Amino acid sequence: MARPKPALRTTASITTAAVLLAGAALAAAPAATAAPGTPPAGATAQGLTFHDIPGSGGITLKGNVFTPAGAATGTKHPLIVFPTSWAMPQIEYLAQAQKLADSGYVVVSYTSRGFWLSGGEIEVAGPPDIADASAVIDWALEHTSADPDRIGMGGVSYGAGISLLAAGHDARIKAVAALSGWADLIDSIYSGRTQHLQAAALLGGAGLVTGRPGDELNRTLKDFLGSNLEKEPEMIAWGKKRSPATYLDRINANGAAIMMGNAWGDTIFPPNQYASFYDKLTGPKRLEFRPGDHATAEATGLLGLPNDTWTSTRRWFDRYLRGEPNGIDTELPVQLKSRTEQGYEGYPDWKSVGAVKNRIPLDGTKKVWAGVDSGANGGIAILSNALDQFLKLPPTVSVPLLPRTFASVWQSTRYTTEQRIRGTSALHTTVTSTEPSGTLVAYLYDVGPLGIGKLVSNAPYTFHGQTPGRPFPVDLELYSTAYDVPAGHRLALVIDTVDPLYIEHNPTGAQLTFSSPSTDPSHLSVPLREK
Repeated sequence: MARPKPALRTTASITTAAVLLAGAALAAAPAATAAPGTPPAGATAQGLTFHDIPGSGGITLKGNVFTPAGAATGTKHPLIVFPTSWAMPQIEYLAQAQKLADSGYVVVSYTSRGFWLSGGEIEVAGPPDIADASAVIDWALEHTSADPDRIGMGGVSYGAGISLLAAGHDARIKAVAALSGWADLIDSIYSGRTQHLQAAALLGGAGLVTGRPGDELNRTLKDFLGSNLEKEPEMIAWGKKRSPATYLDRINANGAAIMMGNAWGDTIFPPNQYASFYDKLTGPKRLEFRPGDHATAEATGLLGLPNDTWTSTRRWFDRYLRGEPNGIDTELPVQLKSRTEQGYEGYPDWKSVGAVKNRIPLDGTKKVWAGVDSGANGGIAILSNALDQFLKLPPTVSVPLLPRTFASVWQSTRYTTEQRIRGTSALHTTVTSTEPSGTLVAYLYDVGPLGIGKLVSNAPYTFHGQTPGRPFPVDLELYSTAYDVPAGHRLALVIDTVDPLYIEHNPTGAQLTFSSPSTDPSHLSVPLREK
């Protein structure tokens, strides 16, 4: 079934993807210069050695090893394995690996298969990548002073996903630090049954520039970006095979201590799917959320600068690989940092976050023409939420000036006290469409006295196969966040149908009507921190 898209919007999507691909190429270019200068196998620089490590299926993985200085012959040390992030070479973790080695770890980093000088093709954390992780552990146990009873894995983004997957397939792994990763690949880039255009284009473009995508990846990405709904079941199955959530029972059975960290504004792997997975883990666990976008929370640490995420990572490995009683296991395991305040808040579990619900009624009937961007949008992948992290500049819009022809708007009353939003806001409404398919995007704004709205959260929703003219319910979770709305402000919910972050499925001339039947009132549930 082909997606009903006019030529103009198809061209716009292709143009957006092309721009993002170019940006990915430019971003990757500086890293590419490092590859030719990589020391040969066995070369040593300040305790660092570079090696060709046998991967699964006969390929070679480019890797490096840090070993503790001055260790006595025959002494065994805990091992940490770091697979690289998507499109990154093996030098990614040098700064953190050196710090870990200085405190007594053997650290092995390797370029994930299909990228840079490692062999094979890009498998997107498929079975060969999981087998590679075990092969690297085998190699480390044979060629280094690694202790077979104290093995950890970790990494950022792609390295995080591979580490979680490996924890479900290799019981030797005792501790994991999964930073800016994913637990459910489908819920990450296809949430609300909507393709995350910029995320997929960035990943696809970076993979093309720095690696060798396999036929399966090329075909899947083509079907995904081309909205080939006939292939939707196959694409979902492909994603589930690469999702740690699919192997939850194995991960729990193996019992590794798992620390997970992510950013509230991650446009590649949104926080909701991480929190859901965390709830289902039964072993030692910790969840940390901070302001930022994909991998921006860890970035300064990769440069060797002080960094909260990496401090927690080292403490986690120290506790569960070296047995140090450093207290991280006695702290409240869910640690959150608000986007608008300093300091961390601790919670005993995820369900305790946002325990109080503020219900905002969405009264009346509102109608919008689909297929036109109202001006409300989630910003630009990576950039917008990084600006929010470092400069407190989230995407903004003038709520009074939003064209009601293309956007439906509801606002709360002005709050007399600060509203500390924590967790996942949930939208329930009734929609009537003039076409079988369509896309809507919901935005939550913090609106000041002058009507300027700062983006708090958003999420897309796509439907297919609906009967034109027949109302149907929509339940949509917005992306989880922690945001403090000042006294004197109000909240606004805006729904439109186009956002550059996503591929939309609105036929030309389509209209969407949002209503609130008396038997099933529409509302937005906003989670608040208890006073």
